[in-house]
Amino acid sequence: MAIKIRKEDALNYHTQGSPGKIAVVPTKPLSSQMDLALAYSPGVAEPCKEIEAEPENVYKYTAKGNLVGVISNGTAVLGLGDIGASASKPVMEGKGVLFKKFAGIDVFDIEIDEKDPKKLIQTIKSLEPTFGGINLEDIKAPECFEIETTLKKEMNIPVMHDDQHGTAIISGAALLNALEVVEKDISAILLVVNGAGASAVSCTRFYMSLGVKRENIVMCDKEGVIRKDRENLDDIKAEFATHRDLRTLSDALTGADVFLGLSAGNVVSQDQIKLMAANPIVFALANPDPEIAYDLAIEARQDLIMATGRSDHPNQVNNVLGFPYIFRGALDVRATAINEEMKLAAAKAIAKLAKEPVPDIVNKAYGADNLGFGRFYLIPKPLDPRLITTIAPAVAQAAMESGVAKHPIKDWTAYEIELQERIGIDQRLMSVVIARAKKDPKKVVFAEADNPKILKAAQIIRDEGIGNPILLGNRAKILALIEENSLDLKHVTIIDQHEETEMLTTFGDILYQKRQRKGMTRTEAHRLVTQRNYFGALMVETGAADAFISGLTRDYPKTILPSLHTIGVKPGINRVAGMYIMNTPKGPYFFADTTVNLNPTAEQLVDIIGQTADAVRFFNVEPRIAVLSYSNFGSAQGDVPSKTAKATAMAKERFPDLIIEGEMQANVAVNEEIQQEMYPFSSLKNKRANTLIFPDLASGNIAYKLLAELGSSEAIGPVLLGMNKPVHILQLGSSIREIVNMVAIAVVDAQSKGKQ
Repeated sequence: MAIKIRKEDALNYHTQGSPGKIAVVPTKPLSSQMDLALAYSPGVAEPCKEIEAEPENVYKYTAKGNLVGVISNGTAVLGLGDIGASASKPVMEGKGVLFKKFAGIDVFDIEIDEKDPKKLIQTIKSLEPTFGGINLEDIKAPECFEIETTLKKEMNIPVMHDDQHGTAIISGAALLNALEVVEKDISAILLVVNGAGASAVSCTRFYMSLGVKRENIVMCDKEGVIRKDRENLDDIKAEFATHRDLRTLSDALTGADVFLGLSAGNVVSQDQIKLMAANPIVFALANPDPEIAYDLAIEARQDLIMATGRSDHPNQVNNVLGFPYIFRGALDVRATAINEEMKLAAAKAIAKLAKEPVPDIVNKAYGADNLGFGRFYLIPKPLDPRLITTIAPAVAQAAMESGVAKHPIKDWTAYEIELQERIGIDQRLMSVVIARAKKDPKKVVFAEADNPKILKAAQIIRDEGIGNPILLGNRAKILALIEENSLDLKHVTIIDQHEETEMLTTFGDILYQKRQRKGMTRTEAHRLVTQRNYFGALMVETGAADAFISGLTRDYPKTILPSLHTIGVKPGINRVAGMYIMNTPKGPYFFADTTVNLNPTAEQLVDIIGQTADAVRFFNVEPRIAVLSYSNFGSAQGDVPSKTAKATAMAKERFPDLIIEGEMQANVAVNEEIQQEMYPFSSLKNKRANTLIFPDLASGNIAYKLLAELGSSEAIGPVLLGMNKPVHILQLGSSIREIVNMVAIAVVDAQSKGKQ
C-alpha cells in the first residue's frame, strides 16, 4: 500500500530552523518506512517546490545555512609550499574538524586541481548554491588576492581567505593589547614587516585599519627593504614601497617599535633585536620556526613583548581564535560578505576578552595557575569556551550595522544560549537567571575576598553588570592580589572589618541581642563579629548589603552557622535545606536536600518539599516532584520506604496544587516509559520528574556528585533554601564560573525578597 505524505509533515521533516532563531540542524529520525518517505521520495519534493518558488527557503529546508566550503588548490600549504590539491586534503579536513569543534559549523572540504585563477574562480563560484560560506585556504600569492577579491564581488555569501585575514585579525588583537601594555600610541609606532606574501600584505593593511600610519611602515622581502626606486615592483609591493633611505632589515629595525615576521625561520639576530626602540614588540610568526627563537629574543631584550605561531610559547597567534567564530557570526545573520567592519569587530572582541579573568578550565587546560592580561598573555587561549559567545556576536552585530546582514538577530540572550549549545555547553537556565540579575544588580558581599577566584569572579560580576561586589577582608592583602592578578577593581568597595570600629560596635550589639538567650555573652558577640562570616551576614541583616556569599575555603556547616545566628530562617520555616541544580543533556534537574539535613523525618521532608518547589519555580520551571526511595509504591519494606511514603502523603495534602509522587526509585522517577508501563496511576502522568527529593543527606550528596563526575552534567549550587535574606554558601573549591552562577542566583533572590 502506498504511503500517503502530507505536505506539512514533509516540510516539517526538512525544516532546519525558524525565523529569528539560528539553525541548529537536528538529527532526523530514520527508523520507519514513513521516515524514508519523508526524507526522500516522495516527501522531499515538497521542500524542493518551496525553494523553487522562493530561493531563500533553501536556508529553511536544507543545511546550507550551517555549511562552509573549505577550498584549496594546494599551491601554498602550511610551510610545505605547492604540494598539489590531493596532498593538501589532510590540511583541509583538519580545518573542517576545527570548524565543527569550536563553532558547530559543518564543512565539506574541496580540493581543486586548478592553478589558473580565472578557472578556479569560476569553479568556486559555481558552488554557491551548496554553501552558506566559503573559506579559501592555502592558495599562493599573488593569485589569492585576485581570487578572493573577485569572489567577494560576484558571490552573495561570505568569502574569506583565512591565510590572509585570519592571521591579520588575531595578530591585530595582540598588537592592540601589546601597545596598551607598553603604553604606545598606534598612530605613532614604527612598524617593520618582514615578508611580502598574502599574510604579510593582509596583516599590514589590517594594521592600517587599526590606526598604523602608512608612512610609518617599512616592508622587506628577500632582497631587503622594498623601496620606491626598486625596478619591476608588482602592484602589491609598490603599495608598501618606502621613500626612506633604508636598504637592509637591520636599517629598518633601528628604532622600530614593532616587528612583524611572516617570512622564514631564523632570519633575525639578537643584535638586530637590540636595535629596536624601548619596549619592542616582536611578532615572529613564521612556522614552524619563527624568525628568531623565543629564548634568544627574550635573552636579547628584557623589555621585549613577543608572540609566535607556536603553542609552546606565550602569545600564540593561532587562526583558530578567529575563523570559526567569524564564520559563525556571518552565517547566523546570513551575511552576504565578510567585510572590514566585521574583521575589526572580531579583533577588538578578541583583545577585550584577553583582559577579562581567565576561567579555571582554561588555566587547567594549559597547566597554568594564574593566566592574566599582560606581556605574556596578550590574546585568549584557543580552548577558552568564551570565544564563541564573544566573537560571533561581535561579528554578527558588525554585519548588521554595516548593512550586509539579511537575517538580523533580535534576541541576543537567546543567541548566546544557542551558541553555547553548539559547542555542548547548555547554560539556558543560568543565562535566564543572569539576564534577570542584570536588570537590577544588587550589592553582594564576599567574605573571602582575599582569594584570587573570588576577585576574578567579582570582576566578571562587575563588568557584566550582574551585581555590585563588596570585597570583605584585609585591605592590603586584597589590593596586593588585585595587582598580582592584573584585575581592574579600582572602583569596587573594599571593607576591612577591623577598620570599621563603629560597625563592629553596632554589629556586636545586634548579635548579642539575637543570641543572649542562646548562651552568648556580650563579650563573645563582639569578638565573633570581627570574623568575616559574621560581619558579612550582619551587613545583609542591616541592609548594608543585599546578599552574602561565602564557603569557598571553609566547610559548609562552619560557614552557614553565622548566617543562621544573625539572619535566621524565614517565618514559618523550621529548618533550612540545600538544593543543587543539575544541568544535564535532558534538561535541568533539581536535587534536595544535598547539603544540610542528615536524616530528616517525614515531617521535615514535607518542609523540604515545599521549600524546594518554591525554589524550582524561582527558576521559572514548574516542579514535578518525586520522593525517592529504594522502593516503588510499597514494593519493599523498611524505615526509608515508610518515611518517604508518609512524607509523600502529607505533602500531597499540604500542597494540593503540586505534582508530587512517591515513594519511588530514581530510575522510575526519570523514565516516563517505565511509569507508563508499570505505574500508569502515577501522579507524574507519564512525565519524568524534574525535582528529586532524597530521603537523607548521604543519598542526595552521593547522587549529585556522581552525576557531576560521570554523567556529563554541571552542578549549580548549592542553593540554600529557607533563609530570611539572601545567603548562599559555595561548594569548597568552586570554579570562577560556579561562583558567578551563585552570585547571579543571590542577586535574583535579593530582587524577589525586596518585593516581598
